[in-house]
Amino acid sequence: MSGAEPNRGPAGFAEFVAARYPTLVRYGALLTGDRGHGEDLAQEALVKTYRAWRKLHPDGDAEAYTRRVMTRAAWRAARRLWRREVPSATLPEPAPQEPYDERDTAQLVLAALRRLPAQQRVVLVLRYWGGLSEVQIADQLGCSTGTVKSRASRAISALRAEDGPLAGAFTEPEPEPVPVPASTAVP
Repeated sequence: MSGAEPNRGPAGFAEFVAARYPTLVRYGALLTGDRGHGEDLAQEALVKTYRAWRKLHPDGDAEAYTRRVMTRAAWRAARRLWRREVPSATLPEPAPQEPYDERDTAQLVLAALRRLPAQQRVVLVLRYWGGLSEVQIADQLGCSTGTVKSRASRAISALRAEDGPLAGAFTEPEPEPVPVPASTAVP
């Protein structure tokens, strides 16, 4: 086994996973709207990264590759009608209520993202969390820039239309009035 340690896989892979796994799960949770699905997405992407590790290490960008795999998988999953799990009307036990959940902005934003269709959520995460341009998003998703623009526009409109604690967070700020100097005022 050249370049591999016993029971650890190729050189550097275990260290990559140990260092980047929490960040990848957080990214997956944003893409899917659920931490559990985010973990699944990260693990599936890491399997593909493992298979491509010889090409990626040490000169390639393994994290960019993994994020791209995750993004494309989330985009494709949005087109499927069946998503593996079937929600039930009642939960087996109530989730514990945290006293600050109603005021926690991160929780409110994540809840708002969950209510969006998956493809709109993916576009917003790439645009505003990932900081990618519309062209870069289109390239990463394999779609047109027009598709990216329309998904983002619909998502922002849906977020603006919501009532609740974040209702004002997605509106355009009112422009401040420009003061007119007294010397140019009309008498």
